[in-house]
Order: sequence, then structure tokens, then C-alpha cells
Amino acid sequence: MPNWKPIVGLSFSPEQFDAYCHSLQWNAWRPSFLVLHNTATPTLAQRPNGFTKQHMLNFVSFFRDQKKWSAGPHLFIDDKKIWVFTPLTMSGIHSPSWNKLAIGIEMLGNYETDDFKTGRGLAVNQNTIAAMASLSAVLGLDPATIRLHKEDPKTTHKCPGKNVKKPEVIAAVRALVETRHGGDHAPE
Repeated sequence: MPNWKPIVGLSFSPEQFDAYCHSLQWNAWRPSFLVLHNTATPTLAQRPNGFTKQHMLNFVSFFRDQKKWSAGPHLFIDDKKIWVFTPLTMSGIHSPSWNKLAIGIEMLGNYETDDFKTGRGLAVNQNTIAAMASLSAVLGLDPATIRLHKEDPKTTHKCPGKNVKKPEVIAAVRALVETRHGGDHAPE
């Protein structure tokens, strides 16, 4: 596909991801909000060890070669790491109405059926909250602007599933931003 945006393909712990976000220059593209997705397939059971570098390369083939997209989502988050896929400082492809406006965050699992409050689902939840808190702080985004993929009027998916409760996600992101940054989330 012409104009494919090369992937970053790096994984981070929540602390490393926060430092990474603070190191970026947000001049060319600045998102207005964050959109939360789940992979649905693969499920947590299908990726018992989370994502690998090879999985990221497989996603390139899927998005670029099969779907003929110019990019993919920005993040893939599992129970161990936060993977940066499309560069955070460029628009990605993840939600029809919001690709040019928002960062797309894919969580490993199918939260229509997988539990989001215990076990590996809880670990994915916690890594996702950490990533969204970092992005909210760096970009000066109010966590209340977080959207779920299923809220996109041009989407029919139930993504990220009924077990992901938007008010709980927003409250957790807001609490972590306040804990880490004293509530100060001015853009850098």
C-alpha cells in the first residue's frame, strides 16, 4: 500500500510508556481525544503470553496488505506491555469517524465475554488506564473526552464489549492523572 506509515513496533511498561510519551514532539498532528477498542480476535485465551514483535509484524500484513489501510491503531495493550504501533504523533486508522481526530487504543481480549476486572483482563485494564493517563497528561486531554469505539456513529461493532464500563474507565484515568501529576495535565 502506498503511503503506509511505518510502525514503531516497541513495547513498554507503563512507566517506560509515560517517559516515551513525554519525549515525543506533538507538532505535526495533535489528537483531540482517545478511542478505546478491544481486539475481540485474538482473545486473551488465543494470546496466553500476550503480544510479541511477530504479532506486530502480522498486524502490518493485515492492515496494510489485506485491508489496504495506510496505518493501523496507535497502541496494542496486553496484560504485560503497551505496544506502540502507529506513531502517536501521526493519525492512524481505527474508527471511521475519528481516525483524523483521535488516538486508537486496542486492548487484547474480547470484553463482550472476557472479564475486565479480574485475572489477565484486569492487567490489560490497568495497563490501558496507565497508557491513557500518560496520553491525557501529555496532551492536556480531559479524560471525560474518552470514547468507546461503539460510540462512533459509523460503526456497528459492540467494541470494546459490555464488560468495559466507560464511567469506570474515565474515573480510573482521571484518578491516575491526578496521582501522577497532581491533576495538572497541561500540554507540553
